[in-house]
Formats: sequence, C-alpha cells, structure tokens
Amino acid sequence: MVVCQEDSDTERIQSCALVVSVIGSFLTAFTSSAVNIALPAIGSEFSMDAVMLGWISTAFLLAAAVFLVPFGRLADIYGRRMIFGCGIALFTLASILAPASRSASMIVAARFVQGIGAAMIFGTAVAILTSVFPLRKRGRVIGINAASVYLGLSLGPVLGGILTQYLGWRSLFTATVPLGVLALALLMLKLREEWADARGERFDLTGSLVYGISIIALVYGMSHLPSSAGRFVTVAGLAGLILFLYVETRAESPVLEVDLFLSNRVFTFSNLAALINYSATFATGFLLSLYLQYIKGLDPMSAGLVLLAQPLMMTIFSPFAGRLSDRIEPRLVASAGMAFTLLGVVPFVFLDELTPVWFIGAVLLLLGFGLALFTPPNTNAIMSSVERKYYGIASATLGTMRLLGQMLSMSLAMVIFAIFIGRVEITPDTYSSLIESSRVAFAIFSLLCFIGIFASLARGELRSGAAVRGREK
Repeated sequence: MVVCQEDSDTERIQSCALVVSVIGSFLTAFTSSAVNIALPAIGSEFSMDAVMLGWISTAFLLAAAVFLVPFGRLADIYGRRMIFGCGIALFTLASILAPASRSASMIVAARFVQGIGAAMIFGTAVAILTSVFPLRKRGRVIGINAASVYLGLSLGPVLGGILTQYLGWRSLFTATVPLGVLALALLMLKLREEWADARGERFDLTGSLVYGISIIALVYGMSHLPSSAGRFVTVAGLAGLILFLYVETRAESPVLEVDLFLSNRVFTFSNLAALINYSATFATGFLLSLYLQYIKGLDPMSAGLVLLAQPLMMTIFSPFAGRLSDRIEPRLVASAGMAFTLLGVVPFVFLDELTPVWFIGAVLLLLGFGLALFTPPNTNAIMSSVERKYYGIASATLGTMRLLGQMLSMSLAMVIFAIFIGRVEITPDTYSSLIESSRVAFAIFSLLCFIGIFASLARGELRSGAAVRGREK
C-alpha cells in the first residue's frame, strides 16, 4: 500500500508539472507569434519605421536573454517552482499592461517586462520536467512540452490574425491573461513540491551584471549597424562577454558553470547547434509576415493561415521526435532535423513578387518538419548530459542559446533592413528593397543551417563517455 501511495503521489506530481510547464511554454510561444502577425497594424498606429518595428520583438528577446541565465541559477538555489510561478505572474501582468500602450516606446517597454517574465519561465519549465521525470521518459515529455510551444506558434498567426483583424492588436495580449491565471492557480494549489538542488550556494551577482550589460550592449549595437557607433557598441558587448567568461572561471559559485562547456562535449555542441538553428530560422516568421501582407496584400488572418504551416508540422511531429530520441542517439535525429531545416530555408533565397503563396506554404511545411525533428532530441541531449544540480542552469543555458539565436536572427534582419531600406516606413516605394533584403537574409540563414549540420554531428554520443554522468543511477 505504501508503494502504491508513493507511485500515486509521483504520478500526480509528474502530471501537474507537465500541465503547468505546457501552459507556460504555450503562453510565451503564442504571444511571440501572434505579435509578429500584428506588427503592420501596430506600426501603422504608432507610425513606426522598419527598424523600430523590429524592436517590438527584439525587446522581448533581449529581456529574456539578459535575465535567463541569472534566473536559471536562482532557480537552482531557491527553487524552480518559485521562479516559474513568479515568471507566470509577471508575464500575465505585462499582458495586462501592453494593451494600455499609447506610444511606440510604451509597447516596447511592455514587451521588455514580458520578456523578464518569460526568462523565469524559460529557465525553469524544462528543468522542472527533468527534475520529476526519469531519464527513460524525458524524451517523451520534452517532446510534449515542445509540441505545446509549437501549438502556440501554430495558433498565434491564425488567432492573432483573427483578433487583430476584428478586435484590434490589443486583444492579442488580453486573450492570454486567463491562461496565465490558470497556470498560477494550478502551481499554487496543486504543485506544492519544490526543487532546489543547489540550495545554500551563493548567487554570483557580479557575473550576472557583467553578463546582462554585455548582452544589452551587443544587441543595441547590432541594431544600430552599420553606423560607427553601432560597431563600437557591438565590439564592446563582445568584449564584455569575454570578460564574463573570465570572471566565471574564477567565481566561487558562478552563475554560469563554464566547466560544463569545457568538459562536456555533448552539452557544448548541443547548445551550439541550438544557437545556430534559432539564428537561422527565427526571423523567417517576421520576414514572411511582412512579405505576405505588404507584397502579396494578404490581410492579417490570411497571412496567419499561411504561416500556420510551419508550427503545425512542429506540433504534430515533435512528440514523435522526442520519443525517437529515447531510443536512438539524439545526435542522429537532431542532425537529420538540421538537414531538413536547410532544405526548408534555401527556397526563400529566390523569393520575389511572383512567388506563389501555395509555394511558401509548402516550403514552410518542410521547414516545420525539420525543426520538429531537431528541437526535442537536442533538448533531451542537453538536459540528460548534466547532473541534477545543474538542471536549472542547463535549462537556462539552452533557453539563452535559443534567445541569443532569435536575437541574432532579428538583429541580422534589422541590419539588412537598415542597409537596404533605411529607417523609413515600409511603403510601395520600398517594396523592392523589402524583397531584396529578405533574399539576402535567407541566403545567410541557409549558410548557417549548413554549418549547423556539422555542429550537431560533432556532439558525440549521449549514452556513452562523459555524458553518462547525466543519467540517473
């Protein structure tokens, strides 16, 4: 009877952890993709130029990237459940504040606050799942969690388009508030357990400050390229990150365990592959949203239906890829996914005003399949290659790679816009420049995907060698 009771409690904890993790992951993904489809409407209301428009997405990513690693470390020390709950609460609060925006700066600021909440969610959701599920089940639940992300990405363009078209862009944010409240209630009432495997260790405030300032400088500088000031601030940001790594190697209790990168090949190359993958794919939705609405003249709902193709495939195949990585080396599954991702990016290099909408949808299906095949196995490899006390920082590091990749992708798009379009509103006079800049961006993304295949293959075997230490005994 005691054994049965323990089994029942374990199953309850696992089920509740999965539900709240899924809701949190869905919320952040849905908001990001829904806002992308609403960018033309937001830009029109506030008379925002192409570069400023990109900051609506970049502000969210910047805040999340700056705070993700520190919050991952705080979660390991003080509790993953507590940090996750604070993240849900802050994200929901920002979703209430964003609709009250009356200027471009206000909506960007609201997105920044929302990004801080997202950092708490990103840094703990997968860590909580890894804490409660054994190694043999991780691929499956990580696949389910990834599917919730892709479901959010799938519904974002469609529901976002409908809401924007009929209720205005502000409704995108208010629609997420009930889910945030539900997740917070479940966490407080049903999931009372806490996980803090590094409890008692010190928090590295100095390293966190150096890291945050460096990331802000890097992204801000890249957004002002190719100006001389932009180049200077970008270089300063890179120098700051090098200083951060130096500081962390000498910190008694570092916010980022640099030794994980130096001694764990699976962890290192899996994170590198994630960085490359997101750098090469994230701006696709941003670029195609503008192309479909400006060049093809589609309304937000119709554009959202086209963009639905990619995340729909990701939602369908992510659980399958996760389960597959429980049986086959994640290195092989993820590398195949990167190869399919390359095939899904290359055709957009030849985008022009005559490209059929159906062709764009078909290519997005292929891209979505590649991303579904890559992400869950890659996540499984990262989380299963480290010891329990590093689950929070491993989850945060993966989230940072994702966000840095997304920021690099958006920064690259904004730099190309600044070169080809300039800091002006997108009008029929700039349509040809919009197409040309998109093609250049996709050419660079294709090259990154090609490099990413080899980074993924180079990670080594998860189930042998040094990575075995991540297994549960």
